Amino acid sequence: MAELEITSISKSFGTVEVLRDVNLKIRSGEFVVFVGPSGCGKSTLLRMITGLETESSGDIHIDGKRVNEVDPAKRGTAMVFQSYALYPHMTVAENMGFGLKMAGEPKNVIREKVAQAAGILRLEQLLDRRPGQLSGGQKQRVAIGRAIVRNPKVFLFDEPLSNLDAELRVQMRAELIDLHRRLGATMIYVTHDQVEAMTLADRIVVMHGGVVQQYGRPLDLYDDPDNRFVAGFIGSPKMNFLDAAVNEVGSDHVTLGNIGGSGRTLRLPFRGFDASVKQVVLGVRPEHVSLGSGGPDELPVTVSFAEELGDVTYIHGKLPAGNPLIIRSDKGRHDGQDTCAVTLDSHGLRLFDAAGRRLRESRT
Repeated sequence: MAELEITSISKSFGTVEVLRDVNLKIRSGEFVVFVGPSGCGKSTLLRMITGLETESSGDIHIDGKRVNEVDPAKRGTAMVFQSYALYPHMTVAENMGFGLKMAGEPKNVIREKVAQAAGILRLEQLLDRRPGQLSGGQKQRVAIGRAIVRNPKVFLFDEPLSNLDAELRVQMRAELIDLHRRLGATMIYVTHDQVEAMTLADRIVVMHGGVVQQYGRPLDLYDDPDNRFVAGFIGSPKMNFLDAAVNEVGSDHVTLGNIGGSGRTLRLPFRGFDASVKQVVLGVRPEHVSLGSGGPDELPVTVSFAEELGDVTYIHGKLPAGNPLIIRSDKGRHDGQDTCAVTLDSHGLRLFDAAGRRLRESRT
């Protein structure tokens, strides 16, 4: 196990800035997930940690030691890639021990470490097989085993499950959680799948445009996003965003009008609201939108379609101004009506300004 500290890291390819002033501290034994859309810089950051990419500026420390100029093989990291990169002519045992063989380790040490890793990953019966005789999940476990035998300070995973089918991805996620629990190792995992991030991570780094948008525990990011990007990226289905006008600002409340073009108003408890803000975006998750009975304060919704998933139904619709709205219903099947009315749970509402910044209540 090792602590990892990233200080003011930036990376440019010519005039294109890929990462900008990234600062992170990853505690020893943590499972941290870098998540964000394609092109946000998460894989580039991972490659800089292991030494496959050089930084334009900033420092990387592993276990208190600056490693910017340290050779990748000597940084104490091991990387598992999206492609399995197994040698087809070698057995599972040979693939797992190849790195140790190239490092000059004695054969008996290689056999011992391969056997230990195979036991952890339940590969004991497959050690004499070649990659062509393995399933996708088994190949991925071999790739992980190749990293385990090196006994690294930090494990790095670059979208390792993206080539697997949906059912196998769920199974492998459970196996990675169990592996982390048993090894107690520091692990950094890159994915664009926020469900994967929420499932695996002790803490999540949300990235966008080469900038860290927020860093924290999964449910903290879900319940308390710093900006509209994080609010929309974390959560499945994603958060609803409704345009609204600011009608009145009080010392302990704000009244919003014409929510989603509906003409309806909503009074929210809110201390210290910035009176200069005239237009806001109201964020609300599907579980905080409830089907109503058509009362005067409810919002009218035109229903587009419904996803009936058995234990829950997601109703997709639009408000008068065209804002899409997803409603979670636990009442079973949708009745097929073209319109419905909804109420918003005020405790689940989040406010953002026009630039996407979170508007927070005053602490005083």
